[in-house]
Amino acid sequence: MRDSPNILPKTPSERALAEENRRLRRVCHALMERVESGGAANSAPYAAFEHAVLLAEQVRERTEALHRTLDELGQANAQLHEAKADAEAANLSKTKFLAAVTHDLLQPLNAARLFASALEEHRLPQDSARLVGHIGRSLKDVEALLGTLVDMSRLDAGILKADIAPFQINGLLDALAEEYRQVAGVRGLALNYVPSSVVVASDFTLLARVIRNFLSNAVRYTEQGHLLLGCRRRADGLDIMVGDTGPGIPELQQEAIFLEFRRAQPSHESHSRGLGLGLAIVDRISTILDHSVLLKSLPGRGAIFSIKVPYGQLAQHSSELTVDAAQAGQGPLQGAVVWVIDDDPAILEGMQALLRGWGCRVRTAASLSALEAASDGEEPAVLLVDYHLGDAGEDGVALALRLRRCYPALPVVVITANHDAELKRHARELNMSSLLKPLKPLRLRMLLTSLLEKRAT
Repeated sequence: MRDSPNILPKTPSERALAEENRRLRRVCHALMERVESGGAANSAPYAAFEHAVLLAEQVRERTEALHRTLDELGQANAQLHEAKADAEAANLSKTKFLAAVTHDLLQPLNAARLFASALEEHRLPQDSARLVGHIGRSLKDVEALLGTLVDMSRLDAGILKADIAPFQINGLLDALAEEYRQVAGVRGLALNYVPSSVVVASDFTLLARVIRNFLSNAVRYTEQGHLLLGCRRRADGLDIMVGDTGPGIPELQQEAIFLEFRRAQPSHESHSRGLGLGLAIVDRISTILDHSVLLKSLPGRGAIFSIKVPYGQLAQHSSELTVDAAQAGQGPLQGAVVWVIDDDPAILEGMQALLRGWGCRVRTAASLSALEAASDGEEPAVLLVDYHLGDAGEDGVALALRLRRCYPALPVVVITANHDAELKRHARELNMSSLLKPLKPLRLRMLLTSLLEKRAT
């Protein structure tokens, strides 16, 4: 009902409602006046409203700025991912390039090492023998530098894998001791070697690389005295140790020398050949092998480097020959028929010269068919075959398997510049031995002697 002065309520209830309506209108009017008068006095509600509007605008602007920043970060992140992908592709390309050229680089080096080693087997005038020794040592230096660069490339690319297998440690240490006894002798140093026949479980080639780097450093930094190569049995593994009587390494430098391109300064720069990568390679290889490396040294009292190798167990007893047995004048190499297959004529010629110097009867050829045609039906005692045979259509392992159809018990040595662990494992599963280029003549001689001894029993 409208509140009109011309229309009076007819009932008491209507009059009461009309009165309440008027009262409420008066209250509402008073409240509105108070709000309006308060706004006019200090404008606090209006200021609060303006402040809220300003904050909302700032939030909007900052949100837009945040979105722009996120977009820029997204673009930068995409560029970083692209740059990383490019770097990884470049690194992989470098690794593939080195892997591709390694074989070609090592072929002439391998041939030169074979020829130099064959010359050392001959009786030469003193001056000529000295020159041959210089040639051999220079070739070893080239081999070490090239091997270091290739190893670092493979380690950086993460493609160097371990091939863990059991073997007798003297099969490795005997050859290294004999090799570095000669290297140390040139410097006027003595090498004391304590042999061991313990069976360990490791990657033969990678472990040899670690110990070789220990020995090379010991020779490089020791001016007088002697070197030590030996083993110590521990409860959790075999410690293989290389010690020297060199200047020692201060404690503050003992961690830094395992970094890349970090080297101590030897007394005579003429003996210092290297890139400062030897111990960096040791550190990375020991990580791959999961073998711990330890250094003990005091300034002025020399240094001892060691690597702990877990024990292994051979499936059946296998005795490794000593260096003296391998170098014996009358042994299984005398008159042994050795077949050699390689697509490089220089390698064949060098291998022929080396093996004949050991008393072997050698047959060489670039292919199996040519070798069989030249053999006059003579049965081989052992086969040496290059893994990469150029355009032959098959690799050395496949060729050896084909030859074993005629000679099931034929010992095979696969020679390769390929460090792939899968290749070594595959050869071992087929009961084939493998050696890396450039060949170490003493290692080859020991292996051949061992294979021929086993075949004779």
